[in-house]
Amino acid sequence: MLGVERRRRWSDAVKASILAEVGVDGWTVADVARRHDVTRQHLYQWRRDLRQKGLCPGRGADGFVAVEMLPVVETVPVTGEASMAEMTVILGNGRQLRCRETIGDLALARLLRVLEAA
Repeated sequence: MLGVERRRRWSDAVKASILAEVGVDGWTVADVARRHDVTRQHLYQWRRDLRQKGLCPGRGADGFVAVEMLPVVETVPVTGEASMAEMTVILGNGRQLRCRETIGDLALARLLRVLEAA
């Protein structure tokens, strides 16, 4: 016969650490929950609670992304669509975003959020 199972207590720091594993090396919520012997619902509840406490950024949270400015390279102007200058943003996770410099701020911010979260 097994002993009485006790309710485990998790500190906010431990919860945040466990939640940070989601998405790393392709780990899903189910993978992380299984690894720590908790339910997926626990992880979703922890994330919701930590966001309410301001300890875990939400999906729409603004943040800073490191940007490296490269020197401008002189090019020969070309007429038409090809003449629009492009920029490359290298994200912290190694992904690259190439787009025209005329992209709107909101569209660029949305793309950066999606790529950082993926």
